[in-house]
Formats: sequence, structure tokens, C-alpha cells
Amino acid sequence: MDEGIKRVSVEEFKNIIGILTPSMDDFLYMYDLRKDRYCISPSAMERFMLPSTEFSRVPETIASFTHPDDVATLHEDLQQILNKEKDYRNIEYRWIGRDGKPVWINARGNVLYDENGEAEFVVGCINEIGKKQKADNVSGLLGESSLQSELKKQSQTNRMKGFILRLGIDNFKEINENKGMEYGDMILRKTAECIAAAILPDQKLYRVVADEFAVVDFSNRGAEDAHELYDAIRKQVDSFIEANCYEVFFTISAGILEFGDVQNQSYFNVMKLSEFSLNEAKNNGKNKHYIYNKPDYQAFLHKRELLHIIRHSVNENFRGFEAYYQPIVDIRENRLYSAETLLRFRTEALGMVSPVEFIPILEESGLIIPVGRWVLHQAMRACAQIQKEIPNFKMSVNLSYVQVLKSNVLKEILAGVKAYGLAPESIVIELTESGFFEANANFSNFCEGLRANGIPLALDDFGTGYSNFHYLYNLNPSTIKIDRSFTLKALNNDYEYNLLQHMADMTHSIDTKFCIEGIETKEELNKICNMGPDYIQGFYFSKPCPLGTFLDTMHKFI
Repeated sequence: MDEGIKRVSVEEFKNIIGILTPSMDDFLYMYDLRKDRYCISPSAMERFMLPSTEFSRVPETIASFTHPDDVATLHEDLQQILNKEKDYRNIEYRWIGRDGKPVWINARGNVLYDENGEAEFVVGCINEIGKKQKADNVSGLLGESSLQSELKKQSQTNRMKGFILRLGIDNFKEINENKGMEYGDMILRKTAECIAAAILPDQKLYRVVADEFAVVDFSNRGAEDAHELYDAIRKQVDSFIEANCYEVFFTISAGILEFGDVQNQSYFNVMKLSEFSLNEAKNNGKNKHYIYNKPDYQAFLHKRELLHIIRHSVNENFRGFEAYYQPIVDIRENRLYSAETLLRFRTEALGMVSPVEFIPILEESGLIIPVGRWVLHQAMRACAQIQKEIPNFKMSVNLSYVQVLKSNVLKEILAGVKAYGLAPESIVIELTESGFFEANANFSNFCEGLRANGIPLALDDFGTGYSNFHYLYNLNPSTIKIDRSFTLKALNNDYEYNLLQHMADMTHSIDTKFCIEGIETKEELNKICNMGPDYIQGFYFSKPCPLGTFLDTMHKFI
């Protein structure tokens, strides 16, 4: 056996582990191969699912808190030691943490032999290889682990005052992609220097993660001071960009959190709220700051919870979603011409949720694709049913640009038309003009496909966004629909009324139908009818309603 181990008993080695543990982050261990005993630093008990700091039946016991996929690797490593195939172990595998999650570790150690050459001990250390670094060598700053220690220390003494300014480089990924990782690292270093040049002596700077930094101020300074600091940092960044001859241009956004606005000042909560604040700054257009606001955060949590509810509903066969129908009347012939299919959503906890609230969530999450497919089938099924009494009846279906750009919705439409035995002209596809700026080749191909298959296209909410008459030429819609907001202006202003009249005349001159939405009273109907629209839609005839109600009331239009 090694002379050093001969002079140190196992009990004494355990005492050495106990002495060294408070002064190190790694975990020391000793494995007595002959006695099948294992001891490890006491701090490992706080991190991993160990039964004790000392245990026997070592291979089986360690396997009990090793990730199942790594047990074979562990046993192979131990067997190689017993077979004298190696005298140094260096293995990376996963132990189970106290929270039940796997933790990657690196277990290293020397195999010590007795005077007969038999393996007797393995002595070494274990460290977490996925643990966040305390310092960052790229930016030259302390890292998030150090920030965590500082916040914990401050919160233990007194309630924290001051602020945290969380900064992020906008579109940093593009710098790496266009200039390479080394150039990106240079930008991180220079940004750190710009921030360091702007902060005060009693403020501390950390690199949090990726392209994000945090300045903490534990004085009585507040959000306005943080705002001034952010402006100073931006000036430093602008000066660097100019000195670098504009070889690369980037901006920086910031989230500001006053400690006094936070009841729970734990590290986790402070970082969560500062991350929310930074994300809000970026979502609001980048190159700006955002000061944490509790109502905004509550709205964010509500939106996230609503997304969870919607996702659950989609997975439960669209439970809570309903298709409503609103009649569109041919005002010239005074008959029911068609209906617009409108999506509604109801939850047990929240009741009826406004489309203004849930439609954007569907589009942002991509769930509009399966939900939109469901609505399409509801509309086609209803159309087939209504056509048994009104043979020429048409059904309008709104499509999101997400559906058009990110799914083969034309194929779904054509398959549905065939499945429900409908003529192609029975289904009118409505698109709002607000999505035109995002139109690409997929959008153009979709519109060409509609035209080629005889499926009518209606431009919804025309006049409310970025109306350009070249859309009428390129898309050749069968109908233009005027939104309620535009209708109200025309009803209350002569100039707007004359403008709408000209739009109606122009639309008819190119053999396109003109539909006015939002008519609610007899007076509104009479005034609007003077300009000669083809179709009218609005509460005057009916509010959107479930299919059963629509079937019961549609006869008054026949």
C-alpha cells in the first residue's frame, strides 16, 4: 500500500474529508474495496439522493441513485478497477439530485494498491460538470453563480434596496452567424467593458447567461437611476460601434427591477422577474428599457396559464372550442346569402374568453394550425347541412396567416370540400389584409391554388390596416369586406362616407362584391344601403350564435 495511506487510517481520512468540505465545492470520496465501504463529503447529502455519507454494498447502493441509463457504465468502471485494468478512474455519468432530476458528474480518483499489488482503495473527488461557473473567462466577469451568492448574502442581512439592471444584446445570434464565434466573443468582451465603464464604484457587474449581463445596485437608488445608467451604457456601446468603423451594428435592451417592488427577494424570484422585464423590452421593439410592472407580470402569467388551458383543450379533442355563425345577407335580393364562421372558446375557470385574447395566443403558439383545421371542418359540415334547405348557401371561414404560411391548408380545404360533398364555390376563404406584409411565395401559391380550384377569396377588414389597391389586382378577391370601425366613421362623417362610397363604386367597377360589416340599427342600415353594397353583416340581423340557434333562426331570411 502507498506509504501515505499506511500512515492515515480510514477514520482519519474521513476526518480529513470533514475538515476540507467547507472550503471546497467538489465532493471528496474514498472507496475501501476490501471492506466494501464508501464515504463521501457530508455536503453531497444536500445535493444528491444518497442514503448516507457512508455506506456498504457499494456497487448496488451507488446504482440506486445513478440514472438508470448510466448504471451499466458505472458497473463497467468499477469492474475494470477490480480487474486491475486501470489505476485511475475518470468517468462522467449522472446521479439523481435531491429534486429528483439527473445531475451530470465527473468522478475522478486514484486506485491505491497494497504491498501485494491488490487494489485496496479508490481516493478522489466528484464535481458537477453542468454546474454554472462562478466566473466567465470570455467577458472577464463574475458569473451567475457568484451573483446568486451575492444576492443570497444581501437578502440574509436586510431587505434589499436598490435595483437590478438586466441587459441583453439584441439579435446576438446573428453576430455569431455572420461573423463567427470568435468575433461574437469579442463583442461580449467589449460590451462588458462598455457596461463597466458606465457603472458606479458601488455597483457590481455580472455576466448572467449567453448575451446577458446584470448590474446590481444595493443602495437607495431607484428605477430612474437605472434608466440613466442604461442610457449611459448605450452611449458607451454606440461609441464602441463608431470606433469599430461600424463593422458590426448592434443594440442593447434592458429590464429594470427595483428590489423594493418585490416582496419575495429570493434569488429565483429576482432573476425570474428581471428576465421577464428584459423580455418585455425586447418584445416592445428592442433597443429600449422596461421597468418591471406587477400588473403587466400578472397579465403575462394569465396569458401563460391560458396557453396551458388551450393546449390541454386541444389535446382533449378541442374541448371548450365552439364554432359560431353570423348571417351575411344579400341586401339587394333580401335573402340569406352566407354565414361567417367565428371561433369561440369557453373554460370552466374563466367562462367565455374573448377572441381578442385567445386568437393571438393560438397564432403565437402555432396551435392555430390544429384549431384552424377543426374550425374548417365544423364550417364545412354546417354548410353541407344548411345546403339541404338553401342549395346555394355559402360558408365563410377565416384563415390565419400562420395557417397559410406554415401548413398545407389548401390541401385540407380541397380534401374537406370533397369529403362533405360541397361545390368549391360553397366555401369562401376570408383573409385579413393585416398579414399581407408577411406574405411570401407560400402565400402567393395558396391564393393561386384557391383561384385555380374555384374557391372564392374575401378580403376581410379592408381599409383598417395597410390597404393598397394593388392587392385587388394581384389577389383578385371575389368580395371586399369593410370593418365595423370604418363603417362607424362613414356613418358619422361625410368625408369618410364619401370615401366609402368611392370604394364601393371602384369595387363594383372591377366586378367585385362589396360587404359592409357592423350594421346594428335600422338607421345605420338605411344610410349604408344608399351606397349600394351587395352584402350586409351585423347585429341588426343577428349576433354570432351556435349552429343550433342559427338553424332555428335562418328561416326568417329565406
